[in-house]
Amino acid sequence: MAQQTEGATHFGSQEVPLADKQLLVDGVFRSVARRYDLMNDLMSGGLHRAWKAALITALNPPKNTKPFSLLDVAGGTGDIAFRAAEAGGEGFHAVVCDINPDMLTVGRERAAKHALEHRISFVEGNAEQLQFPDRHFDAYTIAFGIRNVPRIENALKEAFRVLRPGGRFLCLEFSHVDLPGLERLYELYSFNIIPVLGRIVTGDADAYRYLVESIRQFPKPTAFADMIRAAGFSRVSFETMSAGIVTLHSGWRL
Repeated sequence: MAQQTEGATHFGSQEVPLADKQLLVDGVFRSVARRYDLMNDLMSGGLHRAWKAALITALNPPKNTKPFSLLDVAGGTGDIAFRAAEAGGEGFHAVVCDINPDMLTVGRERAAKHALEHRISFVEGNAEQLQFPDRHFDAYTIAFGIRNVPRIENALKEAFRVLRPGGRFLCLEFSHVDLPGLERLYELYSFNIIPVLGRIVTGDADAYRYLVESIRQFPKPTAFADMIRAAGFSRVSFETMSAGIVTLHSGWRL
């Protein structure tokens, strides 16, 4: 991860004051909320579905009436929560927490459309200062969202705080390609094709240029695993997928 000065962080390739990053990120997701899920399909060629399926398999919510409470952070449109609800039984309930109200609006509309309002709740909130009690959830998930948090260490500490003993942390995030020869092709695609797709589909190329640049700034898997351990988690592990394009991180509150 690129070095940053004290009180500053990166918004894409630009160094910005730490306090400003959240507002800038909010602007990105406000502009693309209605087409966010479509863009995920286009950008990944549908692979994001397989990556999310791997997360749900790891989550493995009970398929019976046993109560199971999931907190899905930065999950505004509800994609992870819907998949988890489908995999779980009648005892499953998810809270989707996102700082962006436009993304949450889309999620609530989708939940109503699929008659899932009784199993999935939507709450506006900040990953760095969660409004939930200590030891409240059985699992915490965050998919393609943690790299947008200004103070990642704070978000990890909050994840640990709200999990019950025995609870699991799962983070799906873009990573660093580890297959020789593919890295250059991936960079060319990311920086030249994805912003064009963003302009065509959402009318906002800059938003997707930021999202691509933010991947480059995110820690490599071993470094991020160390951050998860530092937040208090045990049995920390990670699994790279699609030649390192994506990594699924796991940790337990024991």
